[in-house]
Amino acid sequence: MPPTPRSASRPAQFHFHRMERLLRGHPLRTVSVDGVSAEFVTDAALVRRILVKDGKHYGKGELFQKARILSRAGLLAQDDTLHRHYRRLAHPYLRTAAVAGHAPLMEEIARDTAASWRPGQPVDVQAAMCRAASAIALNTLFGALARETSDVLGAHLAALSWEMIRKPLYGRAARSPQPSRRLAKAFTAFRTLLASCVAGRLGSPAAAADHLSALLADTGPDGAAALSADQICDEAVMMLTAATVTTASVMSWALHLLAEDPLIEEKVLKDLARTTAGGEGADAAGRSGHGHGPPGYALRFLMEVLRLYPPVWITCRTALSEVTLGEHALPAGTHVMFSSYLLHRDPGRYRDPHRLDPDRWLTLRPNAQDASYLPFGAGARGCVGEAFAWKELEILLGAVAREWRLTLPPGSRVRAAAHTTLHPQRLLMIPQPR
Repeated sequence: MPPTPRSASRPAQFHFHRMERLLRGHPLRTVSVDGVSAEFVTDAALVRRILVKDGKHYGKGELFQKARILSRAGLLAQDDTLHRHYRRLAHPYLRTAAVAGHAPLMEEIARDTAASWRPGQPVDVQAAMCRAASAIALNTLFGALARETSDVLGAHLAALSWEMIRKPLYGRAARSPQPSRRLAKAFTAFRTLLASCVAGRLGSPAAAADHLSALLADTGPDGAAALSADQICDEAVMMLTAATVTTASVMSWALHLLAEDPLIEEKVLKDLARTTAGGEGADAAGRSGHGHGPPGYALRFLMEVLRLYPPVWITCRTALSEVTLGEHALPAGTHVMFSSYLLHRDPGRYRDPHRLDPDRWLTLRPNAQDASYLPFGAGARGCVGEAFAWKELEILLGAVAREWRLTLPPGSRVRAAAHTTLHPQRLLMIPQPR
């Protein structure tokens, strides 16, 4: 990137408005990513065809390495059969029924996060959200951990996640076969500690109902362990980091946008008070916009945050065989790209698409026939942790917003950074008690 037409004389620095200007109105357009040709798709129906209808004809793309430093096993495996197997292993701990059991622990960690802030003292919101999300991921997917172990692992996971959030997707740094020094150091520190925990669980006969135990107990056709200890560590690092970076990015935007619009903030607080008093929030169907009635205002707000700032903002697939996309025949090996950021801001689908408007979801629903709203992807490789993420976002938003009113320091300006996730480049905020 930046995605530029093949005829462009030289690439320019990445800008979202430039991407929109170049690609809007072209359902399929040839672009260049670091000198490699790719087809950029902006038509939502064609994107759905890639992800769902013809999903078996497309593999994971390699133009954006994203999490390849973390793992090539399990959920990140190129082989669809292997991917489905590890998806099934993770699902029992991420489905809606399991998430309800995780909620009390999520709430405790969220309350502790909010309670650690001090009035008037600036908070690095992204770092704070990395710490909260890493603690939630560790203690729900890995089962009960000793407090000291959890604190140390969580600190290292938060550091790794922050480096992954800022990891470039294109350009010289992304093309390098070696990660940056900071990222490599954070990865090694966390993985070394995690390996000790995995080794301890391998030597313990006690079984636990968590994702790590499912990985440890998994066997192949011959009855032997399906994954080596190293592969289990890789898969665990990937799952924990993915759960942290996306949540931290979305929550950072949510708290920023809440502070920017007092009227929306007031409506969110009223809805949070109502759902707390009633003892319940919306169910998973309501969160994703597929329920019988519209979701509550706080969840409509989160849906808008994910529409405007989807953490996985750009995706690449590779054609495994000759495919037809719209009116175009594409040979095997063709790189095909699409951007959730562009799809979510399509003026043909969303009125005034750049405006934060939670009430658009009173009548609008994600369209099952296209891919105009896919903050968690779609198809066989869509995010397995969607229900988990909705509950976590809802709980973190409630814990912070009820406790604190956040403002930006005078003169500060928040810009979007398009790295592994779409995140605020820098986000310091000043908390004041409600």
